[in-house]
Amino acid sequence: MLDYLFYLLTFVIGSILGLLYSYKLHGEPYVADSSLDIKALIISVVGWVLAFNSGNVILGGIGFLLAGFVMGERPGYGRKETAIGLAIAIIIYLILHLMM
Repeated sequence: MLDYLFYLLTFVIGSILGLLYSYKLHGEPYVADSSLDIKALIISVVGWVLAFNSGNVILGGIGFLLAGFVMGERPGYGRKETAIGLAIAIIIYLILHLMM
């Protein structure tokens, strides 16, 4: 039960950090940049893969922290990166669990 509390706490902390980072990086009042952010994409992929596939509470917490960081960005930012990272993590999860 404490595992889920730890995951939730790290996800919320990551979301807050992502929001602060996004407001510092993007000062415009609306989404003006629709390109793919490579740094956020790498963070999202690593975060979701760790969250789904680690099997360890600490690594899973780090994964949820990183995933929350990208998901917690300002509205309109990080949505593509999150979707791609989540899709890659699900594919890796299915490959690992269908092989066994």
